[in-house]
This record gives sequence, structure tokens and C-alpha cells, in this order.
Amino acid sequence: MRSIVLCGPTASGKTELALELAHQLGGRIVSADSRQVYKHLTIGTAKPQGVWQNNAYLVDGIPYELVDFLDVTQTFNAGAFCKRTREITAENPNTPLIFAGGTGMYLHAYFVGMDDLPPSTPELREQLEKILACEGKEGLHARLNEKDPTSAAQIPVGNVQRTMRALELCLLTGKPASELKSGNFFKLPDEKQVHFVYLDWDKDALCRRIEARTEQIFEGMCEETRTLLAAGFAPDIPALKSLGYPQAVEFLQGKTNRQAALERVIILTRQYAKRQRTWFNRYTNATKISLTNLSDFQPEKLAAHILQVHKKSA
Repeated sequence: MRSIVLCGPTASGKTELALELAHQLGGRIVSADSRQVYKHLTIGTAKPQGVWQNNAYLVDGIPYELVDFLDVTQTFNAGAFCKRTREITAENPNTPLIFAGGTGMYLHAYFVGMDDLPPSTPELREQLEKILACEGKEGLHARLNEKDPTSAAQIPVGNVQRTMRALELCLLTGKPASELKSGNFFKLPDEKQVHFVYLDWDKDALCRRIEARTEQIFEGMCEETRTLLAAGFAPDIPALKSLGYPQAVEFLQGKTNRQAALERVIILTRQYAKRQRTWFNRYTNATKISLTNLSDFQPEKLAAHILQVHKKSA
């Protein structure tokens, strides 16, 4: 059964629209969000509010997969996403699946394919963690630049996870990580298998949505961080590396004030949204939903329009 994928930058309304589509289509939702997988991170990740019933996370009665299930000390990646998504598809062969999320690598890996790369090793990852602790993210990125300038130019200094993985591949294979990518990275998804829908917001309007949402969730993000730290978790556990949480940690540790931390999260979120827009804009076969004003976002009408296009293009 052909799936629908709602993609777009953070704060573009993917969750609300996915729920409306699921209600109209009678489907279930698969989250493609690398942060909403974590337990205990709800407000700061804008996770849809739901309840667990019979081993299913339900939001307004709709099954919402791949959210709120991972321990905060664990990591999740594209390979794990693909494995679990294949299981979900096999378990629900006759149910329409609606994918919603801004982690483009997850979606691309599942619908197009991913390279067969060597897995992480605990010993090497421990070495890289020590480098990060001693030299910071700038030092880690500088080491990647020495071994693979091409990858370093493509990965922001602040994206520690991608920096570490690229450096890890260099050390495991003896080759630059950039040389290990296949042509899959540039392929488009098969339109017979999936219908991509891209929420294309006007830049200024999206920035207003990002600012408003960040101001709304920041207090909750700080409270979630405070709870984890009080429970004895280290400030550098995988979950607290999620967008915005390091700034909450700095605020709670007294290294910055609330307003400075909030403003920094807004800036980082805008930068993240810019990278997401660049990623999703390459899907030229997607149905593009242009949104110029905040009032343009009307989930019920947009869902009806998307389903109409979906049926015609099937």
C-alpha cells in the first residue's frame, strides 16, 4: 500500500496535519523524528501528547509509532529506524501509513536505501567520546577535517553525532567517509511506493512559528532536563544532546541566563530548519504545499487536498 510522507522543517505543522490525515484516511502514523523517540522528553521535543494502551502509543485514538519508547541513555539511528519501520509495515499490511517527521536521513534510508557501512565499535566510540570531552566539539570537528575535509565541510561543527560517525568511518575503513557514499544519497524515492508531501513555508512565517513554539516549550524543556539531572543522569547522555537541551543544561548549571539560553535555542532551531529545507527541496517529485501566512495552515482543508492529490497520483 502506497504511503504518504509529510516532510518539512521543524515547526511546520507535520504532527497536526498527520493526525488529520490519519483520521480522514483511517491510517496510523510513523514518526520520523530522531528526538521524539525518547522517553521523558515530551515538551521540549514537541512530542504529540498521547497515552500508552496495549503496547501502543495513541494520540487522539490514532496509533503513533516510534515515539516515547527509547531509554534516554540509548542511541537511535537510520538503520534502527528502517528495521522497526519494516516490522510495522509487516504487522499492518492493509493499513495506510502516514510518515511524519523532519529527520530526512531516516526517510531517505527507508524509501531509497542506505549504504552498507561498518557498525560502531564500543572501543572506538569511547575514544571519540574522550576526544570530545577533552577538545570539545570544535576539536572533534577539526580532527574530521584533517581526515576528510569534504565531510567536514558538509557537517556543521555543532552536529556532534554526525561528526563522530564520519570520523568513526574514517578510522574504521581507512578511507574518507565522503568516499563511502553510494549514489543512493542523490536518488529520489519511487513515486509508486510513496507519496512525498513537502510543507514549504515562507521563511519569515516559519521563523515566527519557530520563535513562538520555542518560547512556549522552553520552560518545559528546562523542567525535563532538571528532572533527568536530578535523577542522576549525566548532562551528556544521548537524549540531552537533542536540539535545545544542551542550552537548557547550561542554563540550569548557571553558565548562562534564561533569556540568552532561549535566544540561542531559537537561533539553533532556525539553522536546523534551514538545513532541513535544503534537504527536502531536492525531492522534486514531492507534492509541494506552499504556506505563506500563518493563517494558511488549516489542517482539515490541507488534509482533504492532499488526499485528493494522493488518489489522483496513485
